[in-house]
Amino acid sequence: MRVVDSLEQALSNLWKKKLRTFLTTFGVVIGIGALVSMISFGQGVQYNVTDRFQKLDLFNYITVFPAGKQSPFSGERAGSSAESPRSVLDDDSLKEITALEGVESAFPEVRFPARIQFREKTRFSLVQVMPAAVAATELVKLRAGASFADDYSLSLIISDSLLTEMGITDPDSVIGEEITLLTLMLDLSRLNLSDMSSLFQNGKLPFSEQSHRFTIAGVAERMGFGGPTPLRSDVYIPSGTAADIPTISLTSIWDFFRSSGSADEYSMVNVKVDSPRAVDRVKAFAEEKGFQSFALIDQLEEIRTGFVFMDMFLAAVGMIALVVASLGIVNTMVMAILERTREIGIMKAVGAGDGDIRKIFLFEAGLIGLAGGVFGLCLGWIVTTAINWIINGILARQGIPFVDYFYFPRWLNMGSIVFSILVSLIAGLYPMQRAARVDPVVALRHD
Repeated sequence: MRVVDSLEQALSNLWKKKLRTFLTTFGVVIGIGALVSMISFGQGVQYNVTDRFQKLDLFNYITVFPAGKQSPFSGERAGSSAESPRSVLDDDSLKEITALEGVESAFPEVRFPARIQFREKTRFSLVQVMPAAVAATELVKLRAGASFADDYSLSLIISDSLLTEMGITDPDSVIGEEITLLTLMLDLSRLNLSDMSSLFQNGKLPFSEQSHRFTIAGVAERMGFGGPTPLRSDVYIPSGTAADIPTISLTSIWDFFRSSGSADEYSMVNVKVDSPRAVDRVKAFAEEKGFQSFALIDQLEEIRTGFVFMDMFLAAVGMIALVVASLGIVNTMVMAILERTREIGIMKAVGAGDGDIRKIFLFEAGLIGLAGGVFGLCLGWIVTTAINWIINGILARQGIPFVDYFYFPRWLNMGSIVFSILVSLIAGLYPMQRAARVDPVVALRHD
């Protein structure tokens, strides 16, 4: 019997029992749909973390901070002995880091508190100093407008979350408008250490507030999550312009009581390198100078290992439905053998061999798997798309931007169909062998 004849016979047999074929195939559809939905969620999480970090070049960033300072990412305190001299991360260190091979840019983490006045509304926020070269990269994802032109521009970038707090939903409407930053500075004329009561003249601390006017150049997405991204504020101003703004750069009351420090001493420096290979050179320099460092690429293998275990768990959950569906295939085909025992006997009597019978049942199982894989993949797409829109619809009310929580890579699309066929063929092995062992003499006597 030719392969084409076996395929036509398999299709004919499945079509004769349309309801049974539909129910069996639908079981496979549900199994594959559940499997791809689970795996696509794991892939979506991985895509939103690792792939997004790669697009933002975050694997090419390394953060350097002084020894003895608590790591801003791990939460652990970097080791330093009391006898060893304290390493100072200052302008000289910044110049040395910038001069290293493979370093594209290095800028200190400089933030200061300010009151933001815009459209008769006032909000308190941290203002972050950023070079224009960094603000122009993909790291700053603009929703409207553009970056500031140079390091001495009187324009700034504001986050969409701060606008949302102010009740502004259209980011394009604020481009070009004037915004005011109110910063604090120490008023030495009111400070008399010999008379501590002077600290509270007129019931106020010895600080004065200065006003600085800027133009909104762009609106960026807020990215202040706990990772090693240089974006951790709601307002970004050019580094050159910030140098002329007198401020008290403390984000905690303890910063005011530091026993040591200077105007050019930094809590951390963000370094951008041209490739992940250059990260090792920066880390070696930091270790040599007594600094500590953190690079996301060092955690990449741990992140990937975690995603592998998560994908395995999600796939195992999805496999439960597919295993149940494979049992349905076995049951359907065994019932088909019992119903077609006489038909199998007639086929063998007219010359069909055991191999021909095997091919027919093998094709039947494969066709069920093919249909189940294709429609199961479609079901997975539909279900995950609906869930994704529902989740994003709820989060959009809270000002959270749209995120694809499910991701279907090519290997998942093709692999799910191939896997469905493979599982169906395995499920059809026992019925196939049982049909091939039917004795034609006994089968012809079968009612």
